[in-house]
Amino acid sequence: MKLKVALLLFSIIGYSCTEKKPVDRMNDEELRAYANELAHKFIIADGHVDFPERLKEKKIVLTEETKSIVLSDIGGEFDYERAIKGGHTAPFMSIYIPASYQRQNDMGKAFADSLIDNVHAIPTLFPDKFALANTPIEVEANFKAGKISLPMGMENGAPIGNDLKNLQYFFDRGVRYITLTHSKDNQICDSSGDTTRTWNGLSPFGVQVVKEMNRLGIMVDISHVDDSTFYQVMKLTKVPCIASHSSCRAFAPTVKRDMTDDMIKKLGENGGVMMINFYNAFLDSTVVNQNKINREKLIALLGEKGLTLSDTLAKPLIEQFKKDNPSLKTDIEMVANHIDHVVKIAGIDHVGIGSDFDGVDGDLPTGLEDASCFPNLIYILLKRGYTEEDIAKVCYKNLWRVWSQVEKAAKES
Repeated sequence: MKLKVALLLFSIIGYSCTEKKPVDRMNDEELRAYANELAHKFIIADGHVDFPERLKEKKIVLTEETKSIVLSDIGGEFDYERAIKGGHTAPFMSIYIPASYQRQNDMGKAFADSLIDNVHAIPTLFPDKFALANTPIEVEANFKAGKISLPMGMENGAPIGNDLKNLQYFFDRGVRYITLTHSKDNQICDSSGDTTRTWNGLSPFGVQVVKEMNRLGIMVDISHVDDSTFYQVMKLTKVPCIASHSSCRAFAPTVKRDMTDDMIKKLGENGGVMMINFYNAFLDSTVVNQNKINREKLIALLGEKGLTLSDTLAKPLIEQFKKDNPSLKTDIEMVANHIDHVVKIAGIDHVGIGSDFDGVDGDLPTGLEDASCFPNLIYILLKRGYTEEDIAKVCYKNLWRVWSQVEKAAKES
């Protein structure tokens, strides 16, 4: 009898040990299958997807008549079918406010509301496929129910105006992070895309905004801010911050929008998470430089014909030029290089994914062209020695830790 029990235990142990091959013993097909399995086993929390902006650009207000647009490609990188294929289960919908709205009376508040309304319409029209999510727990419940969660982040804090009460307003509407500014200095802080240096970092009002975001439980996003703003936020915030869609300046020294090694280190010390942006130009300065040369050639070509980039007659020439001189692209390995770099500087607990899908005009690495491609990235990470737990952290656990800490601090304040 004892021998039978021993043999049974041995067979169980033996089965569990051989149930899955070690990664280094998998062939390529098996490794890709494993990567696909992990993409659907874990929540993939993407820090930044501009699907609401894409709808706005096409002047689409979601109704019963227009709802099919959510299910299949309309020229961008995110839709239901591709998200399901790639395991893209918690994409933060970006409530993006162009800098031009900063000059309007409401500083983009009504515009922000229109984007939020469209996001809210998605789960109303597709309750079996999508759900809103304001907490990590809600995302997890949606995931178990087989639904894609739609948390929201606001890109550009301009709609806060000059009234801190608007932070509570947008929190109540579901905004869970705010990128303090975008391409221009605003009333909160200076931008990496501007040279004016209006405030030399945070404005006096911006200091109050960061404090109030901490109090309410809105994550502070330091993507797009200038270096001075970043360092001031690090000193001021009482909770970890995120960079919802940023990359490493080490690979793109000409891109001030990217983060330096010291900034990555400081964000890690803050307990925060840097979520890697997939935009080619943010991944490699070679891309920036080549595309700049192409643009100068195009402008010169049009100039010879008495045309500018904005002229209607220039459109066919521009299209032909782009065919003859395609934009330089990176590949998926470069995204993995950025992840490696953050891990080397700050550790595996401080890196995530912030694709910028639908916000970069398709200018994305080979192998990461849309929401269906996340298994490709996981495959590369597995080949580089990342463990299953490492990948879980990159996919969602690191962001979950920050989001949960911000929630907890707000409840205790």
